[in-house]
Amino acid sequence: MPRRPGSSNSRREHPFAVDERLVMPETRFEVIEGKVVYVSPADQPHGSRHSKLSALLEAYVASGYDAASDMLTRTSDKGDMAPDGSIYPVAPDPKTGGRRIEELAFEVVSTEALSAAGTKAAALIGRGVRRVFALDVARQRALEWSRRTNTWQILPGTAVIEDSVLALPLPVYDLVSAASADDAVARALLAKKNPVLVQAVSEGKAEGIAEGKAEGIAEGIAEGKAQAIIAVLRSRGVGLTSAAERRIRSTRQPAMLDDWLQRAALCRTTGELFEAPKEKRATRKGIKRRR
Repeated sequence: MPRRPGSSNSRREHPFAVDERLVMPETRFEVIEGKVVYVSPADQPHGSRHSKLSALLEAYVASGYDAASDMLTRTSDKGDMAPDGSIYPVAPDPKTGGRRIEELAFEVVSTEALSAAGTKAAALIGRGVRRVFALDVARQRALEWSRRTNTWQILPGTAVIEDSVLALPLPVYDLVSAASADDAVARALLAKKNPVLVQAVSEGKAEGIAEGKAEGIAEGIAEGKAQAIIAVLRSRGVGLTSAAERRIRSTRQPAMLDDWLQRAALCRTTGELFEAPKEKRATRKGIKRRR
């Protein structure tokens, strides 16, 4: 098997398993360089970006790997820290029977200084994490920790992150742009041939083509998209009333159905599904913000 960059670290023996704890799980504490650090609840920019990061990693993770948020990793006798997002092998460690070290880790940086995130990145890399990224919310940029310079390196906005743990390349722009995260999730699910989406869209297209008329084709495509929206909502456990289902099935505007299909991958309620993004921004706390 070819050796991946940095894989020697992941095979180095460590006295502590990655899931051997210094702090109590499910609390807001980390141990960094021997100091117990309280991690405050996220502010709006950090919390929003953290949520979208989680959705992107879930959508882009390759077969044989899993994505996690705020998962503690024991880095040393003085370190027990939780990246905002990580991707790790599903198969357990053959020696410990516990979790394996994550291969990719992500930190969302807003009020936290990059230097503080760098301390965590260096510790994670030293433990065996192959790649560590930081998402700078304020400057809308992504950075990767460099082993060679032991500091952050800014990634071009047009770059993509290619890695064996990802099912397809992850665009940096989608990581840092709130507006494109939903589209990226939808593209990933379609590229991974999510069986629910593939079946629903295929059935809709087949019905339209069978009718042999232009209006039948359009009707079939719209029905397929509507079925895909409903299937995604049900698979994610989003409550779907009969009225909401009727509204989805009766809609024939292609652009609206495309928007709903993208939102279905992330929305928590059908209210969020139907609410246009600009309306959501305008009504939030009664303040309309400019971009």
